[in-house]
Amino acid sequence: MDPIRFYYDNLSQPCRALEIFLKVNKIPFEGKFVHLSSGDHLTDTYRKINPFKKVPVIDDNGFLLTESVAILRYLCREKDVPDHWYPKDSRRQARVDEYLEWQHIETRAQCSLYFRAKFLDPLLTGKAAKSLRVSNYKRRMEKVCDQIESVWLKGKLFIAGDQISIADLLAATELEQLRPTLYDPTIGRPLMAGWMERVKRATTPHYEEVHSRIYKLAERVFKEETLSLAKL
Repeated sequence: MDPIRFYYDNLSQPCRALEIFLKVNKIPFEGKFVHLSSGDHLTDTYRKINPFKKVPVIDDNGFLLTESVAILRYLCREKDVPDHWYPKDSRRQARVDEYLEWQHIETRAQCSLYFRAKFLDPLLTGKAAKSLRVSNYKRRMEKVCDQIESVWLKGKLFIAGDQISIADLLAATELEQLRPTLYDPTIGRPLMAGWMERVKRATTPHYEEVHSRIYKLAERVFKEETLSLAKL
């Protein structure tokens, strides 16, 4: 069997979750980098791979699959990976699914909307962020962070129990996306801070490696903000 073809851009949160999963579980893959900033996902060639013009996508020996949650579930079923990632036990699996269904319009949506309003849209348009819009999205994003702290991590080491699962990878990569906004979701949230450290340790060294681009981007933003404040 040939390695999986993995179409991705690791500035994308779900792509990072999937890349970490593939590397941690030593699933052979051939990376096909799709430069979102260059519009690679909009080409006629890529539309044949994914008509929705998004990443990630996998090609498993001719079986094309889109959507990160579907891909992660598929890999857990089809590849030789430890059971804790997506347990076969119905109730333990349901706990993972519970978060996966919740996160679409909560962690994923609210963190992404704040990231766009605070960082990405001003970067793309050259116009200053609209303060009211940013504050509205920040309030919604912070509510989600509070719910992760007070509900999802209450009495548990990880999102769906005491072992890491695909739910943790999807959650952590969304929260890491906040770095270029210079918002740290772990401040004042000790359960979240401890959990993120456990996710990193469980996936080292791949977690840091896969996040290197987003970390460098955040460092650049921090330096620019510091220089701007120094000129005032």
